[in-house]
Amino acid sequence: AFIDAVAATGCTRFIVHARKAWLQGLSPKENREVPPLRYDWAYRLKRERPQLQVVVNGGIADAAEASAHLAHVDGAMLGRAAYHTPYLLHELDVAWFGGGLRTRGELLRAYRPYVEAQLAHGVALKHIVRHVLGLFAGQPGGRAFRQVLSEGAHKPGAGWQLVEQALALTERREQVA
Repeated sequence: AFIDAVAATGCTRFIVHARKAWLQGLSPKENREVPPLRYDWAYRLKRERPQLQVVVNGGIADAAEASAHLAHVDGAMLGRAAYHTPYLLHELDVAWFGGGLRTRGELLRAYRPYVEAQLAHGVALKHIVRHVLGLFAGQPGGRAFRQVLSEGAHKPGAGWQLVEQALALTERREQVA
């Protein structure tokens, strides 16, 4: 009834979180793990109202899982997985929309004009690079990459050169592996 009432106002896109939060008795971390995921709620909504765009959210950890949801709904929303392993977004973009897979280094270097523009506006490097700390998660040099950025990005005058320094550590380890 709620979906029907909202759809009657013209809303056609619904993002369904597949886990019911328990407002008492669980910590935020426990709320991400204890209540069961109920993707079937979103699947049923799509089956019963095919004219609506239905996107599932909650607990999706990797590209294969996100892609599997597309057999039932129109999209999959990623939260923590995308933040902790941002390369996952690129993998999904290529899998779902086409194009060529680029290396993490290529993607990071494409980020440079944005970083430099933000630095020119007085934004500290630490506020910009914290969102890419997981770019090399699970990859050779990933820990060193995070360490260089975490330890140096807060220092006055930190700029793109620090990012290149961190990236060089991954490229050296990539060549050895």
